[in-house]
Amino acid sequence: MNRPPADPAVLLARARDGDRSALARLLSLVERGGEPGLAVARLSYRSAVPYSVGLTGAPGAGKSTLTDHLITQVRSGWPGPVPEPVGQVGVLAVDPTSPFSGGAILGDRVRMQQHALDPTVYIRSMATKGHLGGLALAVPDAIRVLGAAGLPVVIVETVGVGQMEVEVASATDTTIVVVTPGWGDSMQASKAGLLEVADLFVINKADRQGAREARRDLQQMLDLSPPGSWRPPIIDTVASRGEGVNELWGEISRHRSHLRESGALDRRRVDRMAHELRRVLMARSAARIEELAAGEEFASAVKALAAGEVDPYQAADRLIGP
Repeated sequence: MNRPPADPAVLLARARDGDRSALARLLSLVERGGEPGLAVARLSYRSAVPYSVGLTGAPGAGKSTLTDHLITQVRSGWPGPVPEPVGQVGVLAVDPTSPFSGGAILGDRVRMQQHALDPTVYIRSMATKGHLGGLALAVPDAIRVLGAAGLPVVIVETVGVGQMEVEVASATDTTIVVVTPGWGDSMQASKAGLLEVADLFVINKADRQGAREARRDLQQMLDLSPPGSWRPPIIDTVASRGEGVNELWGEISRHRSHLRESGALDRRRVDRMAHELRRVLMARSAARIEELAAGEEFASAVKALAAGEVDPYQAADRLIGP
């Protein structure tokens, strides 16, 4: 088999024509970072932004099984008075730790096997390697690459509810927080952050004892939060049997319509772009500082600091200017 070309523009053209190996190569370039990854990111910014749905929740909450059934619903198109076809769907299974950790990533792929041979579904496991700014920027870039390749809907699934996982999942248009009966004990510390980012709550494994208490807990949290134009709905699902997934897709569609009609979708995306720009600036500044720290001027500044000739602020001003 011929290896796909390295030119990002050629790869993108092939990906738009349905070449999945070219799309895989583009995403690999984004993950690795460096100039080739930046070239891919720049190209993708010229294309339409896909509608993105993020799922986060504790390990074992059933997110992968839920995503598997959700893919089928997405493929059926956006519901409404005039159904809107989707065509293709992309899935990013994100692990913030290691691309070689197996575990959750491999398990995610296995649990989505019913779509493995579907040419309209693209599933990709993703972990940061050398991307400028890490996963917080690599994932938005990957979403845009999938959109540039012609996939109008992208699902982002994270493996847990740590700060990074929640941040990645919430960098989407609709963010879903998946909990299970008894979630309050295991995720107490994360409640405030989850409530802040959630557009929808899913109580998965709702056939188990404690589902009613989980719903009551979530409703109380929502009652205590500041009122807004959108109150996150709570959907019961049993992903292992596909129950409730149709309702979930309907609520995702309702949230999408709400964002569009209220103008919040554009505002959210502008806010995310501002956040991404700040992260790029911070990452570039950090890289510049590392370069500076390896130079002779920095070493001289450290000696002057150790000798008591300057304070850290004077030393910094001399190195980078006031």
